[in-house]
Amino acid sequence: MESVKTFIFQNESFGEELKVYINELVDPEYGMFTWPSAPVLGQFILKHEHECHGKNVLELGAGTALPGIVAAKCGANVILSDSSKFPKCQENALKSCISNNVESRIIQVPLTWGEFTPELLDLPKLDVILGSDCFYNPNDFEDIIVTIAFLMEKNPNCVFWCTYQVRSSNWTIENILKKWKLKCTHINLSSFGGDQENLGGHEISQKHAIQMLEIKMF
Repeated sequence: MESVKTFIFQNESFGEELKVYINELVDPEYGMFTWPSAPVLGQFILKHEHECHGKNVLELGAGTALPGIVAAKCGANVILSDSSKFPKCQENALKSCISNNVESRIIQVPLTWGEFTPELLDLPKLDVILGSDCFYNPNDFEDIIVTIAFLMEKNPNCVFWCTYQVRSSNWTIENILKKWKLKCTHINLSSFGGDQENLGGHEISQKHAIQMLEIKMF
């Protein structure tokens, strides 16, 4: 079953509400519905829209592409990426881009974490990388970081903004980050309004335990 979910964000610089329409499907593929981490990242992007305006932004594992679409509405040139194994996710995300009238600011590229494909090698200069709940399966953690490290080697001033849901206290990326010479800073959700229980107009319970990191090169 297909539905459209409306997310409503508040930001003084826009002078009005920012509405984002996201197409969702009941489907076993993870990327066909919006996870709680996505509106948290969307709120951060909106609060830092001056860092996105006119910049090149890549969203990894875009899924329904809420953060990428928020970035496009903030004036960014956005690349949405998902694994080539999930073409339906890309088709679904495109519908949302069209619904939000940002398709002219967005291109889609198939990227699989940890794979050095022509699509990865041919990416343009990047200023910001986004990731919402990419750290879901520990088996993928190093592949994600390898991809980030490669992109930051090419774009030394690039920053990776990511939100994720804590699912186990035993899962960590600290050693992987050190291995690939990356550093991270924990961003307090309250510093940008990401701790609201009704963020974007949808309930985000404290039990979701959302965290946010900013990752850069050493």
